Amino acid sequence: VQLQASGGGLVQAGGSLRLSCTASKRTASNNGLGWFRQTPGKEREFVAAVDWRGVSTNYAASVKGRFTISRDYAKSTVHLQMNSLKPEDTAVYYCAVSRSSASTSALQNYQYWGQGTLVTVSS
Repeated sequence: VQLQASGGGLVQAGGSLRLSCTASKRTASNNGLGWFRQTPGKEREFVAAVDWRGVSTNYAASVKGRFTISRDYAKSTVHLQMNSLKPEDTAVYYCAVSRSSASTSALQNYQYWGQGTLVTVSS
């Protein structure tokens, strides 16, 4: 499964961005999908996840209420709508396919990863 992420860029604090990630195969339709982020010198951290049905979602405390994850089955795509962005949201964002059908937050549960897209939030 190959994942292609897009939508990153430079935005001012308080602004919005929408990330998208498309999987190359429909096998991802039975799996949970997630977004993680990483900054230099830090470990990759969980941001948001959605289950295989697109019903159950899971968010990191730092983004809850500001970010929304959703999935489009027809296009094998997962989106991350990011609102009220803060400078501390600056990172490379990665999409991933889980080994399970759930909206898991555990990094080790993810088996396929996209190449990452850079989000920079200026103050």
